Amino acid sequence: MHVRVRRGWEIPEREATPEEVFLRRRRLIAGLAAAPALLAGARLLTRPAFADAVEDPSAGLYPATQNPKYLLDRPLTAEADATSWNNFYEFGSSKDVVEEAQALPIRPWMVKIDGLVEQEIEIGIDDLLKQMPLEERLYRHRCVEAWSMAVPWSGFPLASLVAFARPTGDARYLKMTTFMNPEVAPGQQVIWYPWPYVEGLTMAEATNELAFIATGFYGKPIPKQNGAPLRLVVPWKYGFKSIKSIVQFSFVAERPVGFWEALQESEYGFWANVNPEVPHPRWSQATERQLTTDERVPTLLFNGYADYVADLYKGLENERLYA
Repeated sequence: MHVRVRRGWEIPEREATPEEVFLRRRRLIAGLAAAPALLAGARLLTRPAFADAVEDPSAGLYPATQNPKYLLDRPLTAEADATSWNNFYEFGSSKDVVEEAQALPIRPWMVKIDGLVEQEIEIGIDDLLKQMPLEERLYRHRCVEAWSMAVPWSGFPLASLVAFARPTGDARYLKMTTFMNPEVAPGQQVIWYPWPYVEGLTMAEATNELAFIATGFYGKPIPKQNGAPLRLVVPWKYGFKSIKSIVQFSFVAERPVGFWEALQESEYGFWANVNPEVPHPRWSQATERQLTTDERVPTLLFNGYADYVADLYKGLENERLYA
């Protein structure tokens, strides 16, 4: 007899949101967008979250086919909340950076792949997308500030980009760098921040099946305030690891120092894996506030993805894995 052991993050299929309901919700949102008279006074829904989605050359790629392997144990966060509550320090320290982020030009957008690779590459975002297998995944997202959301990302496995880059055997880490343009990103004019934003993963983390490069959000191209046009998504780590608006992927031998680690190493480390038992120096990580519902729920080890990633950290018990 075949006995299936359900992973800790999974829910029974009967409890998952039916596909037709999810798609109906998308059509409803599209209909609302087409009828602005109905939205008078609804501030969040009239924000320019998807102002240039119709002009984005990649718009026809979405919605991508959903990968049924990656399910949720909670309802999706309302799109209006997920696109209006953002940390994007390039555009300010407030969570409300939607309007400011619209100044970011995302075409042309060149992506550089360099370092310990067989051949360095510089490629335009739309040409890169043609090389990658796009899909949609439903993931939980946990911020180090103890709030969370559950959202549909579209994009491609980071492992596909690693294969495309053809790193050499000397590459031990993948360093990612965001854009640098203080003329449109006023936060980058603040001199005490170590711009540009940098983050890194080990090669084992980068090629783990959960590691994802998001190019879409809620069935559309990803909005600028959420990290257009390329954003890292590593759902078992705190959100500051998920670097936005990436322009460079560098394969390196030395461990890179991330933006927040460089700014405050005692509070933000390299690994940043979610663990409810390890508090931030200034607050507990035992629970999290879910956007949309405002419900406070227990936080899960590795954000509920331990079955996928726990083995990555065996033998590293002396590292600060959870900060």
